[in-house]
Amino acid sequence: MAKSIKARKPNNWFYSFARWLLSLFYFPVCRLKVQGRENIPQEGPVLLCSNHTAVKDPVLLGVAVPRQVFYMAKEELFRNGFIGRLLRALGAFPVLRGSGGAEALAEGERLLRENAQVGIFIEGTRSRTGELLRPKSGAMVLAQRTGAAVVPVCITGQSGKAPRLFQRTILSIGKPIPPEELDLRDGGAIQLHRAAKKVMARIAAMQREDRRALGLPELPAPGDKKSPKTDGGAA
Repeated sequence: MAKSIKARKPNNWFYSFARWLLSLFYFPVCRLKVQGRENIPQEGPVLLCSNHTAVKDPVLLGVAVPRQVFYMAKEELFRNGFIGRLLRALGAFPVLRGSGGAEALAEGERLLRENAQVGIFIEGTRSRTGELLRPKSGAMVLAQRTGAAVVPVCITGQSGKAPRLFQRTILSIGKPIPPEELDLRDGGAIQLHRAAKKVMARIAAMQREDRRALGLPELPAPGDKKSPKTDGGAA
């Protein structure tokens, strides 16, 4: 694994301004409660691995944490010149359809080697029901290649599905998962898949606690039942 240095990739000024401006809206309007900010390492490369139920999830995570979060986004969003430049200024980078995500993984790896913080929706798409989907292993590939700290994140809305305006939303940030627990030394496909399931298990545990706090019933564990409907889009 790569050896990280202490310096971290700094926030750009536009991102910092946008984060401040958006926080004025999202904290009161989404009634956003953030738990566990102290669990995010202040230095070095970090992978925030989150569940995904809404288009607004990247914004919620971005306003919740002080360090700039870089994201993978669908290539279609970058086709408009103005929007593409705006997204890049906010730290997004495109995933090309049909490429298997190779270019996006390469960009994510480059950012992590610069000690950036990269956000990945580990399910690979949005869940319409709020139930957790089977995790993808792309985040574990990045962790294996760069030695980045893997931090589980769970976003839970009062509706039990996507966060809605004027309803409570809890965003929980777990402690970094120790490298020995993920066991990514060889980086084989089976190990990567097992590691992704361990990350998802942490997210599921946080989701249970947060649903309980919101007065919602417990959901089945990922894979216990037929996978719920998704929007079919990229993370």
